[in-house]
Amino acid sequence: MKLRIKATPHARKSEIVGWEEDALGGRVLRVRIAAPPVEGKANDALEKFLASWLGVSRSKVRLEKGGTSRIKTFEIPDGVLEES
Repeated sequence: MKLRIKATPHARKSEIVGWEEDALGGRVLRVRIAAPPVEGKANDALEKFLASWLGVSRSKVRLEKGGTSRIKTFEIPDGVLEES
């Protein structure tokens, strides 16, 4: 299943803000990440944070598209989001 994320790097703490409608990305899950957006650190931290939040191993959460964009698409296992 695909999960669209609107990421805000370099936040005070990593947290889920909630769902919102984005003019460019449609319905996205807004997430603040404490890591800085340099050398992929924010993407790595976001992947690890999502895996923890969803209760799956990090290898099951894969950044599919948007590595340099604030709006990212992650591939996650089917059915996991309904349980969270």
